[in-house]
Order: sequence, then structure tokens, then C-alpha cells
Amino acid sequence: MASHHAVHDHFRRAALSHPKHEALRTGPYRLTYAQLQTAAEHIARMLRAEGVLPGARAGLLADRTVTSYAGYLAIQMAGATVVPLNPAFPPARNAAIASAADLVAVVADDTASDEQCSVTPVIHFSSDFLSTAALGDPFLPVPVHPDDYAYILFTSGSTGTPKGVPIRHRNVTAYVQHMRERYRIGPGSRISQTFDLTFDPSVFDMFSAWTTGATLVVPSREDVLDPVRFVNDQALSHWFSVPSLISLASRLRRLTPSAMPSLRHSLFAGEALTLNQARMWQTAAPHSEIVNLYGPTEMTVTCTEYRLPIDPAAWPVTPNGTVPIGTPHPGHDIAILDGHLRRAHEGELVIRGPQRFPGYLDPNADTGHFADPGNARTFRSQGHDAPDDHWYYRTGDRVRWHDGVLLHLGRLDEQVKIHGYRVELGEIEAALRDQPGVHAAIVVSVELSNTRTELRAAYVGEADSSTACELLRQRLPAYMVPSTVTRLDALPLNANGKVDRRAIAATLNSDA
Repeated sequence: MASHHAVHDHFRRAALSHPKHEALRTGPYRLTYAQLQTAAEHIARMLRAEGVLPGARAGLLADRTVTSYAGYLAIQMAGATVVPLNPAFPPARNAAIASAADLVAVVADDTASDEQCSVTPVIHFSSDFLSTAALGDPFLPVPVHPDDYAYILFTSGSTGTPKGVPIRHRNVTAYVQHMRERYRIGPGSRISQTFDLTFDPSVFDMFSAWTTGATLVVPSREDVLDPVRFVNDQALSHWFSVPSLISLASRLRRLTPSAMPSLRHSLFAGEALTLNQARMWQTAAPHSEIVNLYGPTEMTVTCTEYRLPIDPAAWPVTPNGTVPIGTPHPGHDIAILDGHLRRAHEGELVIRGPQRFPGYLDPNADTGHFADPGNARTFRSQGHDAPDDHWYYRTGDRVRWHDGVLLHLGRLDEQVKIHGYRVELGEIEAALRDQPGVHAAIVVSVELSNTRTELRAAYVGEADSSTACELLRQRLPAYMVPSTVTRLDALPLNANGKVDRRAIAATLNSDA
């Protein structure tokens, strides 16, 4: 009997109601709900045969294939927790995540090599086979508890180790229920899937579609580089991406008037959305609402939203030229705290509600585990001895009230966003310092424009800079590798004797 606490239970109900509707379109494959369910159940049976038990953690090493999406559903059907791995990441990165997550198995594309992941067994599946798989014995998904983990994503950690963020089934179902109703998703809706599975906005795409009878339409990596053509080729109704894809489309001169007539909802998250970007997109998609979404991974994808008025004359004017992040989802409570943790008009955003995660996977991670909710670097209570759900998550984001809505002003720490992914500069610095011949290292972010940020590194030591850069590529995802790695005789210090990041950024900017 299904538990109805899990998103895969809602998928099964949608498959029962809409078996012949198209559920997934990726590459040459077109799968109905019945076919996607059959493919997922085939993988789930294989996982069970391999001894994957409820509560275990299974990796998913696949990219934009039938295996990617059927595998995601299958792992949850087996009662396990999905841990996405990225085939584009260095094997050392995936190995570190597999070890930290204690994976018992990995579902992988048939093109993936065992060297890409150190876990045994790696169970390979062919998209050709899965797309035509025949019905097997009935598979009954394992009932899950609302507090069971649905997925774990690993984000950049400031100590140099990826940080595991576990999200419960109750968090996901609360999020998906709000989003699918808010954006009127149902049979006939065609939803983009621009995000990698290691980036949590992919959860919105998959489950807002698959719990309603809508179609998930997956672009190739080449398609993502020309979003207007992809929207039109696939007659999309819903688009969701990082805002930098707007700038890319603008550089291609694609955002001409009414270039995307099919779009009804355009959602953006992962980076600051500028008012100028929004204007360009609205010109090309005049029938679409434009929504700026905000949320750290710890709050289950997104937790605030701001819908721009249809009339551009009514758009807000903000001091930093960005679209506000708006107000929290229903059932969520926010506060803004100053440096003394007192409520303020401007300061750090803290938030709680049904989407808030329980705490980091590793109790030794750099911001603590919810097993110790008193760790004020991660959670903050407005009262002593408060129950767990009364604790606020400290986002590290600086915000202020602006005409009754929240405006995002940047970070309070060294975290930056690159292509929507959050990056702790400390993790890159740790990877650089670990190299032979490197005695000290600093990584800075350089803003090349309002919409483009680049990472640059400096180090002190006898190491060769090109070798240092290559070793970083072997350890870090491509988006975390600095565009330049420069050797300096010494790192400049400020008046307080601390490394002067501004001076280094100015030096690296002038040298580039």
C-alpha cells in the first residue's frame, strides 16, 4: 500500500490516471507514463536483487538519459535515498561523495565507466533497453515515512570537503504541492529540465511534472546554449533556468519580440535576476509571467518568490538593479537578524517551515549537524528549549525589506555563485593548498559584469602554475576551477595583518 508521503507515490497515481500521456522526452526517447513506470520498476527490482534495503543510500551516475530519470524514481521506489553523482565531475569528487554518503550501490548509464565511481556494485542500464522494457512482476514500492530522506545533495564546503544536505520526503512533498498549484501545472504542460541532477532545481522540474501528468522535456547540453530555439522546437509552457541563460540568449540576438509565444511561466533561480535581464526575456515571451525564485539547498530548492507585474511600468526600482526575491512560501516564517542576532531591517535572512532540512549529513561538516541545534552557525532559535521545527536556518544571505518584499544584497561570507552552483572559496583554497609546493593560497571572485563572475586564484610557493591548475581539474568540478592560477612572491596583508582579498582581486584583475 502506498504511503502517499513520497513524491514517487504521487508519480504512480499520475501514471495510473494518465498512462498514455508523455512523461519524458530526452534525446531520441519519448516515454509515456506507463513506460517510465515500467522502466523505473525494472531498475527498482534490480536494486532489490542487489540487496539495496530501505533506508540505504544509492548513487545515480547518469546525465540527461532515460536511466537518469527512471533511476531517480527507482531508487526511491526501493525505499532508498537518491544521491546524484555527476559524470562530468572528476572521479575523485564522485568518490569523495560516495564515501561520505556511504553508498551501497550506484545506478549508472551503460556508457559510464567503473572508474567514475568507486562504489560496488555499479549497475549499468541502457536507455535503449529501458525505453522498451516490458512489464515484469508487479513491484510494490517500499512505504516511506515522512521523515525518511528522499535525496542527499552535496554542496561546496568551506573546509575543503563537500557537505551533504539531506532532504526529507516531507520537505519535498510540501514544496512540490505548493509549486505545481502555484504555476498551474497539469496534463498538457511542457516543462523544461535545464538543470543537472546534482543541482536541486531539477527536483522542481521532475516532480512538478510527474505528479500532475505533465511532460518533462530535457534539452541536450547544446540545446541549453540556445534556449529560444529549444523553447520553440518543444513548444514549452514552463521554463526554469539560471538567469545567465538570458544573457546568453541576448548575446545570440535571440530575444526578439514575441520570439517565444508558447511560454506561460518563466522561472529563474540560482543567481541574481537583474531587472534588465527580466525586461529582455519579457520582450521575447510576452505571454509569460516572470518569477524570481530564491532558496538555499537546505530549504528544499526554493522558499521565496517574487512575480513581476505584467505591466513593466509597475516593476519595482531597486538600488542594485535586481528583481526582489519576494516573500516566503506559505507556512514559512522568516526573520532578518543583525550582527548581534537581533531582528533588523537589514541583515542575515533566517527561515523555518515545512521545507527546512534537518541538518547536515556529516556532524563534522563545517557548519555542524542538527543533532546539535545549539550550533548558532547553522540554526537559530527565538527561544530556549524550542522544538526542532522552531529553529530557523541561517542562510548567510544579506537581505533587506524593500517596499514590503525581500531584496537580496549578497553574501555575508566568502560563498559565491558560479553558473547557479554555490561555491565556497575555502574549498578551492584547501584543494590548492593540498598540492606539493603550495604554501598559501587565496581564491577571489571577480565580477566582469552584472551577470558574469569569474574565479581567480593566487598562491605562494614553488609549484608550477599550469600543474597546479591541472591538479585542481582532477579534484574539482569544472565550474569550481579558477580561470587563472597565479604565483605570487607573497600574499598582501591589510592593516589588521589579514590577507587582503581586495588587493589580490585587483592584482589578478589587472593581470588578466
